[in-house]
Parts: sequence; structure tokens; C-alpha cells
Amino acid sequence: MSPSNHSSATAIKSIAMIGNYLPRQCGIATFTTDLVESISTAGPDIQCRAVAMNDRPEGYSYPEKVRFVINQDNAEDYRITAEFLNINQVDVVCVQHEYGIFGGPAGSELLNFLEDLKMPVVTTLHTVLKDPLPEYREVMLRLSQLSDKLIVMSHKAVGFLKDIYGVPEQKIAFIHHGVPDIAFIDPSFYKDQFNVEAKKVLLTFGILSPNKGIETVIRALPAVIKNHADVVYIILGATHPHVVKTEGEKYRTSLQDLTGELGVREHVIFENRFVEIQELCEFLGAADIYITPYLNEAQITSGTLIYAMSAGKAIISTPYWYAEEMLADNRGRLVPFKDPGAMARQINALLDNEVERHAMRKSAYMFCRDAVWKQVAQRYLDVFHEVKRNHSFMPSSSAIQNIPPGNSFKLPEMKLDYLKILTDSTGIFQHATYTIPNLDYGYCTDDNARALIFAMMAKNHLKSKQHNPDYDYLKALIYRYISFLQHAFNAENRRFRNFMTFSRQWLEQVGSEDSHGRALWSLGKAVAYLTNPGQIAISTSLFNQALQAALQFNSSRPIAYTLLGISAYLEKFTGDNEVRRCRKILAERLLLQFNNQATKDWPWIEPVLSYGNGRIAQAILLSGKGIQCNEMIEVGIRSLSWLLVVQIENNHFVPIGCQGWYQKGGAKARFDQQPIEAHAMIDACIEAYHITGEKSWLNSAALCFSWFLGNNDCQVSLYDPVTGGCRDGLTANGANQNEGAESTLAWLLSLIRMQELHSNGTLKQSFSNTQLTSMEVR
Repeated sequence: MSPSNHSSATAIKSIAMIGNYLPRQCGIATFTTDLVESISTAGPDIQCRAVAMNDRPEGYSYPEKVRFVINQDNAEDYRITAEFLNINQVDVVCVQHEYGIFGGPAGSELLNFLEDLKMPVVTTLHTVLKDPLPEYREVMLRLSQLSDKLIVMSHKAVGFLKDIYGVPEQKIAFIHHGVPDIAFIDPSFYKDQFNVEAKKVLLTFGILSPNKGIETVIRALPAVIKNHADVVYIILGATHPHVVKTEGEKYRTSLQDLTGELGVREHVIFENRFVEIQELCEFLGAADIYITPYLNEAQITSGTLIYAMSAGKAIISTPYWYAEEMLADNRGRLVPFKDPGAMARQINALLDNEVERHAMRKSAYMFCRDAVWKQVAQRYLDVFHEVKRNHSFMPSSSAIQNIPPGNSFKLPEMKLDYLKILTDSTGIFQHATYTIPNLDYGYCTDDNARALIFAMMAKNHLKSKQHNPDYDYLKALIYRYISFLQHAFNAENRRFRNFMTFSRQWLEQVGSEDSHGRALWSLGKAVAYLTNPGQIAISTSLFNQALQAALQFNSSRPIAYTLLGISAYLEKFTGDNEVRRCRKILAERLLLQFNNQATKDWPWIEPVLSYGNGRIAQAILLSGKGIQCNEMIEVGIRSLSWLLVVQIENNHFVPIGCQGWYQKGGAKARFDQQPIEAHAMIDACIEAYHITGEKSWLNSAALCFSWFLGNNDCQVSLYDPVTGGCRDGLTANGANQNEGAESTLAWLLSLIRMQELHSNGTLKQSFSNTQLTSMEVR
């Protein structure tokens, strides 16, 4: 049944595959990768993406199909990933299960993750234990309860699940381990490629580890060589990374030593590498006999065995469970465990009897035609549609972690009176004439994005004062500002509109790149700050829909705003590989622009200092920290240090004036000085402190903050203690008496940042109502 045959009620749009993923080197990584690619081919309208399990902190360089990553021993990663999948309304989750790839005792961290999911779960079992220890039994029992369907790759596994674990038969599906569609060819075709022409080739491939039993074959070789002097044995595969980490190449070295002791070194070829599928098929093509000499019966599936069968190989194996089943009916030969004599006799018998060998090849090949990935992918899709149709949704058991409330502050009290005046049922007005909102200019996305960031931060600060009427008002504002951004988003072109009239008419279909970047910034913050599931869901959705457009930006400021949003977003969804990839692209673009433009005397990204300069330095710093790029951090520190040198005179902050800016080689414009410049520098300096630990950055942040309170060229306060708002800038004649949204929000956001520093004990300070009198770093 193809996907198009299913009703719209059970149509599947998205699948998340949980497991290891290439380039991680292991059998499950190969399986998961092949399954994702095959399902994507079988269902081209279905978005099939992977959630990759990391076994090392630095992770791997995953391809685009990997949407999210989980660090296997980080319990929080599992919770966040479940929340991410729920928010994105993934239709089906398919888990590739092996105890050892998940954290906790017996891989039990997976269970909490599955409990939090709202969609159906299909689990592919790569191991089913016959005599499990109690903790492994408990995990399997719970796993079977949390899964809508269990997929196994052998009929023996079906029996184990029913008889040992009590799983109902209707909950179990048998689907072959998938294999590539390999042509049935003569082994001589590829032999010259590996310098084994005119040889009889024995082959074993796979990740090398001591349980593989390779020594059994090597010990059998002297008896084989007596009858067939032209035999070579190829051992293909890198040593398992975990074995290398704990034991090095001890096992491989022991095998090499054994070939010397037995005098068969010239007949054994070690290929110590992990090969791609095309080359693997060529190695298989060159083999006359394939051998799996595993040491015990407890193996319920084997990708290497079925790969060899699908290539039409004559096969000799020890009688582990999967081999007994797959090699029945003359599809292969079985020999006892650890019996080199029996191994040698079977190898000689097959090499002596070409007719029987080729009959075995054909039998194995035809048996595996139903296991080619095209067929397997379609079977998986059928199971996915079945579970989606029958699934009963369960509420999530996870709780969204609340940000702890701040303590009381000695800074000027946060007053929301003027914010209430500036905001109506649509959003926040752009401009004001004095302290009266100017309806002629309507609204803009830029300011509603800033307002959303402030409302979220302020609400968190008032968390411990939930009976404060401002707390409920801020909760309502968050809904209002998110709603504005949702309406501002043009789904047709995936860009934000910016300017809206008071009569709620958009003035353009595509807003500025700056407004798009600021919207992404605020949405990223929303993902990081908010706890309301609906608010998180719409913020995440808008963020992801709008992000791709930002990849086309080349101007430094919209890129910087976007990177700030990405950094915030990744605080929540750390494992989002797609967003991490976007961060890398945009951050490297900023870095390249800086390196192309900066000189020793002008360490800046452009030949002019204009507006929002601190944001660029902040974005480079945060991105460098997130990507772990020292060069980026150094550039951020260097540029921010220079911005301070250029904009501090006589122990006060002098932001570049907007009446002419500061052209390289020219004179600095002194006025008009804008509140957003102080705010940007405060944030950037605080980030520099968090990254370097150097408290001089806090002194710089405090100095920039004091600009609002009168420590400026005109020695007048931009902060209005009567309204709680902020004047629109500093002119040569003093403060601009208009109090618009941009300036007021710059003040409120700066105040919040300083309150954060004071509440955690980083800063000691005392203020008067209108003027900074002292501030020091502890």
C-alpha cells in the first residue's frame, strides 16, 4: 500500500527516527541512515528526519537529515527533545532500540522520553534478550507498553517477545533487516579491484570487536590452505570506537600476531576502515564465501549476514539465533562455536563443490529480495499509518522548567505605567509626541518584537510576586505581542511585514531585513523564556518558518539579530541540528565580513559605525561561544573593546550620533545619541563578562547604563521617573522629550539586565531617583 492510499485522517506528514546516525560508526547508525533515506524515497511527501544519539560531547558532523541531537547521558536532553517533537507535531516517532545507545541503567533514560511523547511510537528492536537481568527485563517490559508497535527482524524474536515478555502478538510486526539492491554477479568481477584476482576469497566484515570470533577462521586457515593454496581471507572493518577507547587495537593486534604464529600472514588481509555502502557491495561482490564466526548464540539479528545473503554469497556461520533462521533450507552452512576444525571442513567442502556453492548463492539471494530497502521502507510506512490510525493520545508527563524568580532590587523600580499607555489591543505604538502615543505612525514589528522580549523578562522577574497586578498584565502582553508577530508573518513569502497603520493595514508585504531579524530574535527568546505550551508552540513554529529567509541576508545587523535569536532558541532546543547549522552559516558569514574589512586601526565589520553596533559584537561573541570557535570569540572581544574605546570619553558613554554616524577616516557625529546604543552595549558587555569572567566588562556595562541616568554629555536623565518611560535620545540641546516605544523599551530592557546582575550578587550599587551615584563590582 502506498502512502497515497491512506485516508487524510491517517496521512503522515512527518516522521522522527531516533537512533545512531552516520557518520557515527556502528551498525545501528548505518541502519538508521539507510531507513531514513529509504522512507524518504518511498514517501517523497513525508518529512522523515532523524534524532541522532551522541556518545561523545563534541557529537558528529551530521547531514541535513539529522534535525535534532541527544547527548545520551544527559537526562535533560531527552525531555527537551520530547517537547520539541511535540511542539512540531511529528506524526510518528520510530526508535531504533539497542540498550547501550541510551543513557541510564539498561538505557532507561529512553523511557522518560517516550512517556513525554504525544504521538504514536514504533520501536525497532535490535536486541531481544532470552535471559535478561532484572533491569533489562524491566526496561523491555516498559518499552513494550510505551510503544504502539514493536518491529523485530527475526521470527525467533517474535517468540521471545510473546513467551518471555508477554507482549501480545498483535503488537509485534516482523520486517526484514533492510539491504541494498545488489546485482547477482560472478565473484571474479570485482577481484582485480582488490588485488585478489585468481584467488578464492573468504570475507568477514563489520565493526571489529572480540565477540566476533575472527580467530576461529584464522585458526582454520592452515587446514584450508593445504587444499586451496590460493585462498585469502579479508577482514573488513574498523575496530569499534568504544573498544578502541578502552582497549585500543588489542584485539586486532592479537589477530595479526595469530596469523604470524600459524604461518598464514600472507593469506590474511586486514582492511582497518569503515567503508561506504558502494565499496562494501564491491567487497561483497568479490567474495566466494562469506563467514560470520560469532562466539555465542545471543544475536537476534545481523546486518552483515543479511547483506551477504542479499549479495548472493555462499555463507558459513556459527549457529547464533539469526543465522539459524536465515540460513535454513540450504541458504548456508552452520558450524559449532569456536571450532576451527569444523570451520575448515565446511570451507573446503564449499570450495570443492562449485555447483553446490552456486546453488546456495542463488537460494540466499532470492530469499532476500523482499528485504531490499524499497520493500522494507514500504512495510515501515504501512506500520506507521496503522499506529497513527489506532493511537490513543496520552498527556505529556513532562513539566516545563520555570526560571527561578529574582530577588528584590535596589535599582530604580520598574514602572509599567507608560508601557500600558503605549500598548493597545493590537500591539505597541511606534512613536509618541511627548508622552502621548502618536497614532499616525501606527505599529511596527520591530517594536513589538522588542516589547515581547521585555514582557517575558519582566514577567520572570515578578514571578515571586504573582499577586502583583503587573504580573497578570505582563502575561496578557505576551499573548498580545506574540499575536502581533504571528499576524505580521507573511506565510506566502515567509517574511515579516513591518509597518502597520492604526487602522490595521499593512504598508508592505515584505518588511526590512532588520525587522525580520528582530522578530526572529524575539521568537528565539520566547522559546527560551516561556513556559506556556501554546506560546512555545507558536513561537517555535514561527521561528522555524522564518529562519530560512535569514540565510539569504548579507547585511550584518539582520544577521546579528537572527544569531541572537538562534542563540536563545538553542538554549532550549540545544539539539536542533538544523538551527545549529543555520547558526554556523550566518556566524561564519559575519566572521568573513569582519576579516575582509577589519584593519589594525579599524577593527570593525564595516567602513562606518552606525546603529546597533553592540549587537554585532554580542552576536559574534554568543555564536563563537555556541560554536566553540575561539577565533570568533576573539573577534567579538576585539571589536567590543574597540567600541568602548571609541565611545567612552571622560568616564561616560558617548554613543555614535545618528546625524552622520562615524565614517572610517572621518569625524564622529556627536549627536543625536540613541538609547538603543546604550542598551546594545550593556548586553554585549554582559555577554563578554559571562564568556571571559573578567569583571571589567561589568564596569563597562554599568558605565553604559549610567548614560540613561544622567552620566552623559548633557548630564540629563533620559529615564523619566514619572512615567517609567525613556526620552527619545540626547541632542545637543538636551533630551528629546518624546518618549517612543524604541527608547522606552531600550531603557526597560537595560534596567532588567542590571537588575539580574544585582539580584545574583554580581553588582553592588546605590542609586538616586535620577542619577547614578555609585556602582562597583564585587
